[in-house]
Amino acid sequence: MDHSKHIPMSDVEVVAANIDGANVYGPDDEKIGTVSHTHGTPPGGKVVVDVGGFLGIGAKPVALPMTSLNFMRDPDGAAHATTALTKDELKAMPEHRD
Repeated sequence: MDHSKHIPMSDVEVVAANIDGANVYGPDDEKIGTVSHTHGTPPGGKVVVDVGGFLGIGAKPVALPMTSLNFMRDPDGAAHATTALTKDELKAMPEHRD
């Protein structure tokens, strides 16, 4: 997927209603997780990403600073994010518990 042609989302747009369920892609453009929910708003907020698992079962939730994700919309308007973190790096993080 060529993310360079996607429209970056502003901090005002990065809210739960727009990003919950969004796919998260790693540096090699592999889908590495899905946004579960948020805590706070940009730039100081956190995004909880479910990593691994199958169809949401067995996924590990990890909390990331919103600043570590680049949120954007594809040409159809669907929100997604990219990050420099790999799936293995996310899996190594402590599990987030609400």
